[in-house]
Amino acid sequence: MYFDNRYLYLFLIIIVVANLASGGFDLLSLLLTIPGVLIAITFHEFAHGFAADKLGDDTPRNQGRLSLNPLSHLDPIGVVMLIFAHVGWGKPVQINPNNFNRKVSARTGEAIVSFAGPLMNFILAFVFAIIFYAIQAFAPSFVLTQTGMIIMTMIQCTVLVNVGLGVFNLIPLPPLDGSKILMAFLPYNAKRWFEDHTQLFYIIFLVIWITPISGMIISPVIEAITGGIDGLVGGLFGL
Repeated sequence: MYFDNRYLYLFLIIIVVANLASGGFDLLSLLLTIPGVLIAITFHEFAHGFAADKLGDDTPRNQGRLSLNPLSHLDPIGVVMLIFAHVGWGKPVQINPNNFNRKVSARTGEAIVSFAGPLMNFILAFVFAIIFYAIQAFAPSFVLTQTGMIIMTMIQCTVLVNVGLGVFNLIPLPPLDGSKILMAFLPYNAKRWFEDHTQLFYIIFLVIWITPISGMIISPVIEAITGGIDGLVGGLFGL
């Protein structure tokens, strides 16, 4: 996904100032969150490129996006946003729907590629939840050590960041992945209307995230999904 930098800088300044003013900046929490942020964004963008490549579009491959090197996928502003605002993005993966093979239409292919990123985040959340509970089940003494507590906290942060990034990107609001999934199935005129009103959706996005609306809409979804993953995986390990 891509945002107009003018709105990004404004939003970033507001978020950072708000965090500092409210005492929300915690260096330790920041350090514990960074690994999860790098993993979430890297795999999210890789999944977009991988899906496009499998559908026949070699654009991501030619641009070096079929890599798990974080430097290939990170957008500095998106990373800072994910750390401070708990919503963010990576460097957009460019695709050419005209290159998709004949098994899928261009519109369906775009939807698949867009959904691949959030899907990868949810898969990662499950994987790291399994790691978390496996350590608890098979190495309980390690969990009680200082190193163990740090690692367990980092794993928990990774689960939360991935769920948050996955949910955020599924919002059907341009220019998020969810809007691309939605637009892939909209009639032509409706799709054009969404594309012609992109700047309006930037403003709506800012209003949602600057005001308490975001907490009322997104936080319960993230908490429900995270709780569901914890309950399911914890139950598998009898914890």
